Amino acid sequence: METNDFIKVYEAGKLYQAELIVGLLSVNDIEATIINKQDGRYLFGEVEVYVAAKDAKKATLIIENSDE
Repeated sequence: METNDFIKVYEAGKLYQAELIVGLLSVNDIEATIINKQDGRYLFGEVEVYVAAKDAKKATLIIENSDE
């Protein structure tokens, strides 16, 4: 695995949900990227959040604990 590999850590049905997760990760010093796979006109599909592979475990823990 290369150091620049990215891993999906979150999937949402709405763009704002993914943006909230990116903000949460940013506060915790993790850079995240949104890949919007929704259809532009009808907004069906998923919005995905990716982080560097080295940050994936930490990001997953932060996301899991954010629901509590």
